[in-house]
Amino acid sequence: MTDPLRPSTSRISRALGAVAEPAVSRLLIVDDEETIRVALAKFLRGRGFEVTTAESGTVALEYLRGGRFVAMLSDVRMPGMPGTDLVPQALAIDPDLAVIMLTAVNDAPTATEALAAGAMDYLMKPVELADLTAALERALHKRDLLIEQRKVERLIREEVALRTDELEREQQALRQLTISVVDALINAQEAKDQFLRGHSQRVADLAASVAEHLGLDPDTVEHVRLAGRLHDVGKIGTRESVLNKPGPLTEEEYEHVKEHVRLGVEILSPLKHLGPALTYIHDHHEHWNGKGYPRRLAGEAISIGGRILAAADAFDALTTRRPYREPMNPDDTIEYLQAHVGTLMDPRVYEALRAIVTRRRSLVFLDDLSLP
Repeated sequence: MTDPLRPSTSRISRALGAVAEPAVSRLLIVDDEETIRVALAKFLRGRGFEVTTAESGTVALEYLRGGRFVAMLSDVRMPGMPGTDLVPQALAIDPDLAVIMLTAVNDAPTATEALAAGAMDYLMKPVELADLTAALERALHKRDLLIEQRKVERLIREEVALRTDELEREQQALRQLTISVVDALINAQEAKDQFLRGHSQRVADLAASVAEHLGLDPDTVEHVRLAGRLHDVGKIGTRESVLNKPGPLTEEEYEHVKEHVRLGVEILSPLKHLGPALTYIHDHHEHWNGKGYPRRLAGEAISIGGRILAAADAFDALTTRRPYREPMNPDDTIEYLQAHVGTLMDPRVYEALRAIVTRRRSLVFLDDLSLP
């Protein structure tokens, strides 16, 4: 199986061939002594190079800005701008430039400084022409290797970016498929119980608002929202006679209802990309004091999404009509739930829920005032 993030070697090879640099043989000689410039230029022209000469670092920089050279031979000691200052400025103009330094003084610190600045070689004057030829060949070969390396690195980055975009599109398509599956499951589940219609969406929206109020990161908020949509999917396996029973449940019926958590997790487990949302669904009936189900987790051992869903689920259950009772109004529900802080609910989650409900009630009140 191929790694989706591994660059295509054939694509890189084709691209390298397409963008390969044509053979360019322009050289720049920089020396304040005219006799040296003339002698080196004559020798190198005889070797097939197109040679330009400059008497100073300043003039050399002007030439570099005006055209491309494959290499620069530069004296170290020159009036005005020494070669050690010229090298970094030249490479800033053309990072691909191969630089060879020439000097009449055998000075190790200066040689080290020149090489550290980016020079590829360092020759002593008077230069043996064979040594110059060999040094130039080495420098141009190294230059070619560095250019190819940079091309490969750039193409790898482009390939990785391309594959990453493709993966993101595939993941987006998978998320859309998940949403379709979610809607189908919810519709099937809520069709069995008229009192639960819209419950999952309301819990999802309220839970996401609580998560935002708590300052959770956007990804966690969306996982909480998705878990809210799916938290009761397991009720598709709950008997309708139990779901719609107008009176209290027997112990056997209550145990049957509790099975919806296990069934929901089993239904959703194949959807691996649900990530943390699956854990939140598993935890949405756990209680802060450890007396919930199915795992009897307590306190912060319960996932934050599970704690939020427990509060949002309880609020929506109390504020909607059920076969065995009429709905409570939101204010009374918040006061009622306060008695369950520390037992059913995480105190911090309850305070966030109270703030969200209070804010929503205020907005409704203001809307009512604006009516004619």
